[in-house]
Amino acid sequence: MVAAAQGTIKIGEINSYKAQPVFLDAYKQGMALALEEANAAGGVDGKKFELVIRDDNANPGEAVRQAEELLSREKVDILAGTFLSHVGLAMTDYAKQKQVFFLASEALTDKITWGDGNPYTYRLRTSTYMLAASLVPEAVKLNKKRWAVIYPNYEYGQSAAETFKRLLKQAQPDVEFVTEQAPPLGKVDAGSVVQAIADAKPDAVFNALFGADLAKLVRESATRGTFKDVPVVSVLSGEPEYLEPLRDEAPVGWIVTGYPWYAIDTPEHKAFVQAYQAKFGNGNLRLGSVVGYTTIKSIVEGVKRAGGKTDTESMTKAFSGLQVPTPDGVIEYRALDHQSTMGTYVGRVALKDGKGVMEDFYYVPGEKLLPSDEEVAKLRPAR
Repeated sequence: MVAAAQGTIKIGEINSYKAQPVFLDAYKQGMALALEEANAAGGVDGKKFELVIRDDNANPGEAVRQAEELLSREKVDILAGTFLSHVGLAMTDYAKQKQVFFLASEALTDKITWGDGNPYTYRLRTSTYMLAASLVPEAVKLNKKRWAVIYPNYEYGQSAAETFKRLLKQAQPDVEFVTEQAPPLGKVDAGSVVQAIADAKPDAVFNALFGADLAKLVRESATRGTFKDVPVVSVLSGEPEYLEPLRDEAPVGWIVTGYPWYAIDTPEHKAFVQAYQAKFGNGNLRLGSVVGYTTIKSIVEGVKRAGGKTDTESMTKAFSGLQVPTPDGVIEYRALDHQSTMGTYVGRVALKDGKGVMEDFYYVPGEKLLPSDEEVAKLRPAR
């Protein structure tokens, strides 16, 4: 393509920066660090990488419009990005229609790699199914019969709740789901939700709210004492993006997925933290930092494997089975469904120095959180 011929490989990145700044500001920093490292190492075949960023305003139609502009005006070689699931699905469909390579970095919906999966789309982040599945063993250990379920009423939340219920029912057939609360994304009436939970008298709660919705739920339930003796398992709630703002109101004892960057003691992760803080100061990292960093690392490794080529066919072939070193070890983009094996940390929320942290955590590799190959083949349409 034109950009590559001029000695530059242009990555067009589309995301909900204004709508989701808590995650995506750190994500942008992670991308910048990986880009700097790649170019300092000479790029690929002497070609340096350039990042062209666009905001999708949390709107699927706007994401597609920006993709068109990036390809036609900016002449980008590769498309990447998206945070919200419905935006990610719009870009997945765009990649299919236009037959262009697209790396979905953060959007969690299972449909990206399964129901709506196509030859041109790969996904980095641990999927909704994988995140929900990571909490099921802990839920089973609780041995509770009556469960309440809370989730934001859009693609990600619906999928998280459905997966958790199905997998828990398989593991514990006598389980009952006594109430489901599904407020609109960003518009939770926490008082009503908490009251409905209290009225249902569950033995345990599964939650998939995040961001401001999560904060409202935590504060309202603490005020009323609703979850005082009721265990809660909660997707995403251990991520610094959502745990830090709660400060000393962090929901101690909740079983969560997250990113305890401050306590991960591996050489790869320590090196990443050191490089990140050297570039951006000694502040806190977020999960977005890792996802942004690994997005660019994946693209760089993909271009290397493609022999420096960036056309659609070369990139889609290169990503099939591509292995990428990350701060949490090597991940692989599966040939079967184009899902990466990025995993997640599972642990409990605790208070330390007046803020929420994860303790008693462990890492679950992504390959351990996916269904059998036979089941995946049924979920993904024939290519």
